[in-house]
Amino acid sequence: MDSTYRSTRRRLRLAREHANQYILPEDLDYPCQQLLRRAQHAVEAIMGSAVHKAGLIDSIENQVSLPEEVWQIATRLRKLSSMHAEHGKIIPRELPPGMEDAFKPYTSALDAAWTSLSQRVRHLEKYAKQVLKADKVYHAHTRLERLAAKTPEYQQLIAETVRDELAHERIRELSDQAAHVRKLFEESILQARQAAGELLRSPLT
Repeated sequence: MDSTYRSTRRRLRLAREHANQYILPEDLDYPCQQLLRRAQHAVEAIMGSAVHKAGLIDSIENQVSLPEEVWQIATRLRKLSSMHAEHGKIIPRELPPGMEDAFKPYTSALDAAWTSLSQRVRHLEKYAKQVLKADKVYHAHTRLERLAAKTPEYQQLIAETVRDELAHERIRELSDQAAHVRKLFEESILQARQAAGELLRSPLT
């Protein structure tokens, strides 16, 4: 019992000492919890993508910047939640006539902070969407590469079974399709990198 008690006290002491390094769900009101979860889902999608793991997008930048981005959003949401709660306690339910405008700047400041953080999360989600799009094309690209290795077999099959004029056309279609998918893949990677650039060009500080 003494050992358990000492261990519990030590953990509580560490929790108090490092309280500024973690955020609990109860630190956030419900809308802020939901917004933070959206940011976390976006980052999880990016970090779990095949193009990230393959190093086709800036994996090192993602590993450094994206967790920091989520942390910065979380800390601002914690502060916003606290100020929302305080604001609700201070502002009376029924304001005297003519007093509405005096309180309005404070409400507007909270609304502006929420709008800014929501926009930041939407940027993260846009980046995640582009990465997932690139992922789909990447999977198609890898399968095409496997087929491309067998192109001679397909060409031989066509040459052996189809009239000459049709054979040339089908062989050309094989090459054109490979080039098309390759172009789609390159464009999707470029779009993902551009989305990351838009997000990381103006980091939260």
